[in-house]
Amino acid sequence: MEEGEKRLKQEDCSEDELGAGILTLTNKRLAFDKTRGRIMDFSKKMGETVVNVPLSDVKEVWKEGRFMKKVCFTAKTSEGEKTYKFGVLGTGGWLKEIQNAVDDFKNQ
Repeated sequence: MEEGEKRLKQEDCSEDELGAGILTLTNKRLAFDKTRGRIMDFSKKMGETVVNVPLSDVKEVWKEGRFMKKVCFTAKTSEGEKTYKFGVLGTGGWLKEIQNAVDDFKNQ
């Protein structure tokens, strides 16, 4: 993490296209790190960071789903706009936290 960056929320989750990993919200960015786990000894290893979006590039945040609820966001990337959908616990809390972090970042 960079100097002055604070972790606001973090959770082990799954993204529709990227698979299992850890979603992290800081006061400056949203990041998703891939993980690999082994059931045999219940170990989990961190992999590479596959999503690293500054809050200034987050365009829209919403939640969706009736049974499998997800928190979603669209972000500006080098390849254009990309949508990510994360299966997290408490989608309402994540939605509110991301929106607040984006608003706070833009008001700085």
